[in-house]
Order: sequence, then structure tokens, then C-alpha cells
Amino acid sequence: MDASQSPSASKPHHPISSFFPSLTLPLSSPLWNLIEKFYSLPPPPPASKRTKPMQVLCVGLPRSGTESLQQALITLGYDYTYHGWDIVYPPNPPNHPSPSSSTSSPSTPHPDAQLWSKLCRLKLSSPSPIPAAEFDEIIPHAMAVTDAPCSVFASDLILAYPQAKVILNKRRDSAAWERSLLKTLVKAYESWAFWLAGWLDRECFWAWHVYERLLWPQLFRLGDGETLRTAIEGGRAARVAREHEAMIKGLVPKDRLLEWYIEDGWEPLCKFLGKPVPDVPFPHANAANSGWKAREEQCNKRWVERAFLRLIGMGTMLALVVTIAVVKW
Repeated sequence: MDASQSPSASKPHHPISSFFPSLTLPLSSPLWNLIEKFYSLPPPPPASKRTKPMQVLCVGLPRSGTESLQQALITLGYDYTYHGWDIVYPPNPPNHPSPSSSTSSPSTPHPDAQLWSKLCRLKLSSPSPIPAAEFDEIIPHAMAVTDAPCSVFASDLILAYPQAKVILNKRRDSAAWERSLLKTLVKAYESWAFWLAGWLDRECFWAWHVYERLLWPQLFRLGDGETLRTAIEGGRAARVAREHEAMIKGLVPKDRLLEWYIEDGWEPLCKFLGKPVPDVPFPHANAANSGWKAREEQCNKRWVERAFLRLIGMGTMLALVVTIAVVKW
């Protein structure tokens, strides 16, 4: 069974919904359609045609060395390697993003989160595999994919790009992996600041929407009234990981599949891909207490501060209007 298939993922639940029950609505609700239209971003330029074939799919679950693997693949010449962070941040510089990327807001909003939301809805509404043409609308420049896009859409991508080699990146210590999920994914999922910023900033709305209402509920199969924390603490993540691994092994021939742990480093990776071993240390990015923290700061700079400045501006305008009304009265 595909780890991303969740019959109840269409009704997201969030701890904040306990205070605002009306926000717990099925994603099929007409109200959500209206909300998505209200927050819709300007349409992106037409996608360029794919000029390089998709060569590597890293289908391991989040917090399994995905960003380190991205940097390693770029070093090996798979430029560009698309990562889950690319859903919410435009790469800067274009081909080599990092947590130190510019935190200023671009004049044109980054559209990828809205585009991936469309694919999430497509996956929820139809059992048919998503074709390569749909992915190429978003990632025509990618020679490899890792992290959330590749784990949630693993079966679709494997079928869409049958010649691509597949890397199943894993963690040896499942308890440490679950703790990492709680420190990162769950922390973001439970953030009041990001939730509120999502209603005040269109770009932040889509970043929150795609991950917290679509990707994670699908991947971890959240049921009605269930939160990401309760699912992970209840052992759901470990079960999803086992079933995800079984699904991958059932889809991919052995000669196209590498089971890989970040501790394995360059040797098995390069042998599998037919690349020489680089004369540089293997990258170690995005640790929960370092790389992830840098990304949180990037979120604060990009969306939260901007949203709260907007909130202050709205409050100031409201106070001014009330003051004028009182004076005139």
C-alpha cells in the first residue's frame, strides 16, 4: 500500500481547530474552494519543456537525510535536485539553495506550493497514477527529487519516470527518527505563529496549506480528530515507514533500487549511480537543532514577520478609523 494513500486525509485536523471547530472542514468543502480562490497566487510563467531526463528518485520519508542527499546529488552533477524546501522557497542562487538563502520577499510570489496543492488534490480525488506531464509542469528542470515531493508521490513518480534510479533513504534508529519528526514537522504543525501568518499572507497560506493540510495528512494517514503528534506518538510513523518500504520494493526492480542510510556516505551511492567518489566529505545538512533551526528563521523572516507587520498595519488603520468616528460623533 502506498504510504501516501489516506482515505480520511480529506478532513484535516489541527490542534488549533480545538479552539475553532468550524475550521475543521473536509477539503472537498465548497468553502475550501472559495478560500483557495481568495488566496490564489498570480499564475506562474508557462513551464519550460524538460531538457534533461529525470534520473534519480529519492523516495525515503522526511527526516531521513533528504537535504544531505540533495546536496550530495548536486555535487555528483544532478543539477538540479529538487527538495521539499523548494516547494516553499525559491532557490537562491537558482541552482544551489541552502538555509542561508536570501530571506527577503521576492517581488513575484513563489508558486510551487500552490502547484503541489493541485497535485495533492488530484491524488486524493483519483486512484489513477499522476502522469509525468503533471510533474513536469512544476519540476521540468529537476534531474532528481528528494524529500516530501518524492515520498508522498513515490508510486506516481516511479511510474511516471520508469528509467529513473530509485534510492530508498532510511534511518537505522527508528526511535531517533520519530523524535526528529516531533522536533521538526510536529513543531511546525503546531505553530500558532505560522498558522496565523497563513491567513495574513498569501504565499504563507499555500506553504502551510500544502504541508499541514495536504502532504502530511496524506503521508501519515491522519484520520478524523487526529493530529500529527498523536499519530506519530501512537506509532503511526513507524508503521507508515514499514509499509512505504514494502511498497517501494514491490514497485522497483532490484537493479534500479538502492537502500541507503546517511551513515553509508559516498561509496554505495556513487557505485549505484556510476559516479566517481568525490574528494570531499559527505554533506550533513538539516540536523534538527541546526539546519532546521536555520530554516525556521528563514520562515520567520519570509512570512511571519511580514504577516505580523501587516497585522499591525491593519490594527493601526482600525484604531485610526475608530478614533475619527469617535471624534466626529
